[in-house]
Amino acid sequence: MKIFYKTRATATGGRSGHTELDDGSLAFDLAVPGSGKAGANPEQLFALGYAACFDGALAVVSKQMGLDATGSKTSVEVGIGQTPEGGYKLDLDIYIDVPGLSEAEAQKLIAATHQVCPYSNATRDNIDVRLHVTAA
Repeated sequence: MKIFYKTRATATGGRSGHTELDDGSLAFDLAVPGSGKAGANPEQLFALGYAACFDGALAVVSKQMGLDATGSKTSVEVGIGQTPEGGYKLDLDIYIDVPGLSEAEAQKLIAATHQVCPYSNATRDNIDVRLHVTAA
């Protein structure tokens, strides 16, 4: 595989610590959900990245398919839970709004996008992902 881009982040203090990109362009204090401490958590950061990546892939795929996805919006809901074996696992719902397309066009576009998106490819068969499509 030809690598187009790499970035690196470093975290200290785990889920209650701090994380930042090594180039200094973005940094977050971290907080465990429900702790009352100000800060983001890894699931929120994952949701941000996945939503942006999926919506970007949707734009690329819609052009390839000759569809107009102008005004699309992608939201990703990330849950975390414990497995019966004692480990932890993520659970995802992706909500995609594609105005101006028929339901059939939107479903076909989203299915194709889910095959192209790097986050979708990284999580496939590892995380339960449900796609929710709205077309108007």
